[in-house]
Amino acid sequence: MKLEGKKILSFVHHEFEDLELWYPIHRLREEGAIVELAGEKANETYIGKYGVPAEADFAFGDINPAEYDALLVPGGWAPDKLRRFPEVIAIVQHMEENKKPIGQICHAGWVLISAKVLEGKKVTSTPGIRDDMENAGATWIDEPVVVDGHLVSSRRPPDLPDYMREFIKVFE
Repeated sequence: MKLEGKKILSFVHHEFEDLELWYPIHRLREEGAIVELAGEKANETYIGKYGVPAEADFAFGDINPAEYDALLVPGGWAPDKLRRFPEVIAIVQHMEENKKPIGQICHAGWVLISAKVLEGKKVTSTPGIRDDMENAGATWIDEPVVVDGHLVSSRRPPDLPDYMREFIKVFE
């Protein structure tokens, strides 16, 4: 198992894209990683766009990002909520400053934009936020997955296998 002993944090909030949250979690757990969810409130159940639930293990404010090896930010409409929390922004900035793997897919780029960590980066996302990504100083590329150092970005659910394959490689 490639990620045995690695601890990964995933954000969650209402209206996350169901596959973009759960596919990476399951795939990383298959590789031996411990994946924990942080939401606005610990033990709260958040509902995805298509009705799939996810319960937060911790509240954003309970997280010490130094205890995690990587971060996942799911897409859907949740990123527009997530980026409003100073604790979320601080976690993203910690991961960026420490060059820990960060995975973002679809609209998740909004969170990294608000954390001001995309200047000079190569990224992808859903085409709907291309202008936002470019206005934040990133170079946007229309590919299933784009890797720029420790940052791994992807467009949408059909790209999930490529996204996770490259995210796992970043640990190697």
